[in-house]
Amino acid sequence: MDERALRSLLESVRNGATEVDEAIARLRRLPFERLGFATVDHHRAIRCGFPEVIFSPGKSPEQVAMIFAKLAEQGGNVLATRAGPETFQAVRAACPEAEYHASARAITLRQGQVQLVGGRVALVAAGTSDLPVAEEARVTAEIMAQRVVKHYDVGVAGIHRLLDALEDLHQADVVIVVAGMEGALASVVGGLVSVPVIGVPTSVGYGASFGGLSALLTMLNSCAAGVVVVNIDNGFAAGYAAALIAGRSARRRAEGQA
Repeated sequence: MDERALRSLLESVRNGATEVDEAIARLRRLPFERLGFATVDHHRAIRCGFPEVIFSPGKSPEQVAMIFAKLAEQGGNVLATRAGPETFQAVRAACPEAEYHASARAITLRQGQVQLVGGRVALVAAGTSDLPVAEEARVTAEIMAQRVVKHYDVGVAGIHRLLDALEDLHQADVVIVVAGMEGALASVVGGLVSVPVIGVPTSVGYGASFGGLSALLTMLNSCAAGVVVVNIDNGFAAGYAAALIAGRSARRRAEGQA
């Protein structure tokens, strides 16, 4: 249950539309629910602004589907990452409205009208091989109600492609940079913008890239101020952090205009 749903329930009790016993029954599973193999955190959205996210590897399709359905019952959006087609089939059987994003390997469920809060995330990917990680970041930020502007295949080997996107980058609240090989793109972007840059090293590259370690170390040792780095291939973490930054920036703009 997210904050909006909780407020709605409390208002319903106050105006007499919902009996107290019924409200208690609906709240009884808060703050968590034990499923035997998992303990679902139903208070995550109230504490952190978004419901618990399901990491699918290591779980059976049936386990993911059950967790997904329990989260969906709370009325908020739901996200499962690193999910294959078999897992999606199990989830769709429980939640027919769920959507599969094959390139991102993610399953989402949007409930209620989608309301973008006004934040703007720029998503930059060095090469086509980096797109699965970039798409995971995009899906995550969008299910968290942020606008995402994509600029793909703009790596440093053809720097003019990146420079063509500068106007969009300057309008963003935060920039996600996804790159493998040597990972230089994050430093380049960091030297061009005045907003936080979240670097995502990918495991793309030949042998000496060491499965993304080379890109990770390059980004961690960036000479550009304002560059922070998530773990190798962790598009989810980048998208989540970017959504928090962009969402807060948008809310402050709205408060300043009120």
